[in-house]
Amino acid sequence: MQGAARIPVKPRFEDHFSRQSGSYAASRPDYPATLFRYLAGIAPAHDRAWDCATGNGQAAVALAPHFHEVIATDASAQQLSHAPRRSGIAYRVAGAEESGIETGSVDLVTVAQALHWFDRERFYAEVAGVLKPGGVLAVWSYNLLQISPELDRLIGRLYGDIVGGYWPAQRRLVEDGYRSLDLPFPELSPPAFEMVAHWSLGRLMSYLGSWSAVQRYKDAKGPDPVALIADRLRAAWGSEEHRAVRWPLALRVGIRP
Repeated sequence: MQGAARIPVKPRFEDHFSRQSGSYAASRPDYPATLFRYLAGIAPAHDRAWDCATGNGQAAVALAPHFHEVIATDASAQQLSHAPRRSGIAYRVAGAEESGIETGSVDLVTVAQALHWFDRERFYAEVAGVLKPGGVLAVWSYNLLQISPELDRLIGRLYGDIVGGYWPAQRRLVEDGYRSLDLPFPELSPPAFEMVAHWSLGRLMSYLGSWSAVQRYKDAKGPDPVALIADRLRAAWGSEEHRAVRWPLALRVGIRP
C-alpha cells in the first residue's frame, strides 16, 4: 500500500552541468539496452521506477519500456528541459535527498553517473523509504572512453595533465568505479556492461568539449583546452570516418530487505 506523498524541499546543489546542458545532452553516449533488461529482470515488479538525477533523461527513456511509470528527477530544471518527453515518464525538479515520491511505491531506483554528487546518507534514507521490500537500487558510473592506445593516451593527457586540476574532488569516486562507496543494502554481483558508440572525430571533439573541467579551464584561462591536442587527435584518428568508442560501466546493485 502506498503511503502519503512527501513534499520535496527546493533543492540546493552545486550545479556543474546546466550551463553546457545543451551540448552535454547532445554528446552523451547511450547506455546499453541489456543493462535495463537486466535491471527490470531483478526488480520485484514493474509498476514504478525512479531515475534519480536523470539529467537529460537517457536512463529514464531506456527504463520506460519496462515499467508502467518512470519518475525522473533532477535538481536542474535546465537539464530537464533537454530531456525527451515520452509516455510513461514524469519529469520533476527535485533533489536526490527529497524526492517527494510516495513511501514504499518504487520497484527500482537508478542513479547513472551521479551518486558522487549526493549527500549519500540522506539519499540512502530516501531510497529506503520509497523502495518496496525487495526493491532494487542500481548505481553506475563510467570513466574515460577507450578507442585505441594512441587516442587513449591523448585523451588521458587532456583529462589529467591539461584539465586535471579543474575536476571537482568528487570525480575521484568515478575514477575509482565507486568501489570505495558503501551501499545501504545487501549487494548482488551483476554482469559486466559497457557503452559502445560509433563516432566521428567531430562527435568525439564535441564530447570532450562538454566535460565540466574543460568549461572551468576555459573560464580560468580563456583558450579551449581541446584545441591543444586537436591536431594530434586528427593525426591519430586517421582516415576512418567512424571509430568504435567504448566505456566500461562500473555497476553496483543492492536489494532492499
